Amino acid sequence: MAEKPSSSGHGSVASPTEAVGDVEKQPHAPAGNGHAPYLNPSVMEEDYEGKPTEEELAVLRRVPGTIPIIAYLICVIEFCERASYYGVQPLISNYVNRPLPPGGNGYGAPPVGTQETGGALGMGTVVANAVTQSFSMLAYALPLVFGWLADAKTGRFKLICWGVAVFGTAHVLLVGAGAKDLLASGHAKGLFFLAVYILSVGAAMFKPNVSPLLLDQVTTTVPKVITLPSGERVIEDPEATAERVMLWFYLMINIGGFMGVATAYSEKYVGWWLAFLIPLLLYLPLPFLLWFLSKRVILHPPGGSDLPNVFRVLGICFRRGGIKRIGRHGFWDLAKPSDIAAAGLSDKYKTRWNDQFVEDVRRTFQATGIFCFFPIQYLNDNGIGAAASFLSTMLETNGVPNDVISNFNSLSIIAFAPVLNYGLYPLLRKLNIHYGPVARITTGLALSTIGGVGYTVLNYYAYQQSPCGEYGSSNCQIGTGVAPITIWWMAIPFAIGGISELFVNVPAYGIAYSRAPVNMRGLVSALNLFNTAVAYAIGLACSSVITDPYLTWDFGGPAITGGVLTIVFYFTFRHIDKEEYVLGHANPDEDYHLEMEGTRNVVGENALNKSSNRPAPIADNEEMMISQKQ
Repeated sequence: MAEKPSSSGHGSVASPTEAVGDVEKQPHAPAGNGHAPYLNPSVMEEDYEGKPTEEELAVLRRVPGTIPIIAYLICVIEFCERASYYGVQPLISNYVNRPLPPGGNGYGAPPVGTQETGGALGMGTVVANAVTQSFSMLAYALPLVFGWLADAKTGRFKLICWGVAVFGTAHVLLVGAGAKDLLASGHAKGLFFLAVYILSVGAAMFKPNVSPLLLDQVTTTVPKVITLPSGERVIEDPEATAERVMLWFYLMINIGGFMGVATAYSEKYVGWWLAFLIPLLLYLPLPFLLWFLSKRVILHPPGGSDLPNVFRVLGICFRRGGIKRIGRHGFWDLAKPSDIAAAGLSDKYKTRWNDQFVEDVRRTFQATGIFCFFPIQYLNDNGIGAAASFLSTMLETNGVPNDVISNFNSLSIIAFAPVLNYGLYPLLRKLNIHYGPVARITTGLALSTIGGVGYTVLNYYAYQQSPCGEYGSSNCQIGTGVAPITIWWMAIPFAIGGISELFVNVPAYGIAYSRAPVNMRGLVSALNLFNTAVAYAIGLACSSVITDPYLTWDFGGPAITGGVLTIVFYFTFRHIDKEEYVLGHANPDEDYHLEMEGTRNVVGENALNKSSNRPAPIADNEEMMISQKQ
């Protein structure tokens, strides 16, 4: 097992020199800093073999470096985990909400040729929404804990292995919850709920560690001039390498997400036992892949995490300034060691950081302020809580499982991403039209609002035309039980929501990573995950009203709110577009020149995110560009 030396422990200021790529990085700590030793930021200014000159940087084409086979295998691991996770996640609502269909096969599948939906527990929409939202909320809130645990205590690979063991147990229990005798007797309930929440914990252990582990395998760490077999001299760019491997990674995520189609059809035509067996079969390669990788993967041993100190900084700011000081000048200064010493409070407040660290935290929260608007985008993207799933049960399926329609969200992302990357954005650049990150995010927020309006209109007409009126999703048994509206209409708001993610997520993380200090990338990911968890918490809190006859307003309320917040967002952050445009077109001879397109100077260090504090080695590849689908 190849491990890179790592600094650990707080308060030390010297450690062995660490070799990374073809250069030596000498850990150091800034004067007066009690933090763990960090990597010297001047390393990129030192000479090394193949270092490009300024002229070569300006004129030579950039190409990605070689991606090791190990990295591709980690992408396969991500596919297996996401496929097993998303094979289960869409099924939860129907299993809890609907009862065993009368006249079905006893395994949860409805009678062939009917418009009925599969079911098991028959606990209703309120309980079903509470279960689906609490499941997803845990999966997005707990990574904060497990990400810290991996960085500070266990290392990433070990925690991934533990997570795989945990959700493997969940998949076995879920297959048991599909047993015919348990479903008939009503005793499947306890087994199912236990399995669902074990699965969410296992996913939370896996989620924050796999993409950083993947980037740890990319050994190209500095730009180098190389000569291709064709004779062309090019720059082997580490950020282009990282970008390529992450494209493979996210492709595997979305392909894995489509496994929900197979499980949805299994639920509809065979029953729960097969619907839950397929995710288990997709999971089975994981232990063998991890065993194979265990002696071959490059690892960073645990070396500490900045997140505990971030929370300590926040605690001191709140204790000294109170909630009323939030957003006011001097709020963050209250946690600076110099300010604490000047106030004579050094004995009361013990600090393990320097003034620059507090400034880094302030800059990170400032850079990620845009994330506060993301919960409303997510609510309009997928519908609040499980409302979209309940709407789908009111429409004509004609043999199509109601769970399968949500896959148009991922499908639209896969189909539309090349249109943006190779069509719209290059065309706008060619026409010299500045379409900045805030304008793109505003477009995304507006699109998600339109999607929310689409759900609202569909639900309004479903209520109007359902034989059960405003109780159409409540196990309606009158006539066909559904409104004469095809379920395929729901593909439109699902697709619009998926496209909105492309406009929102990518530029948002570009802004955050280009402006947040490089040692705060873990905090950026934590704040993003927290805001996703907030969206699920809102869905959970609204469980009592995410049911008939309120579903139309469950869609309409977020749509109205989204429209208002889209306008608020644009006028709050539009100055960033002007700043990014100026920075991106500054004089190339100036030190602050940046190229904000792509990943160059976004993933790396630039004039906006420089800091004298450096991350510990394990945090070098902290999660970047994470999406809700990971």
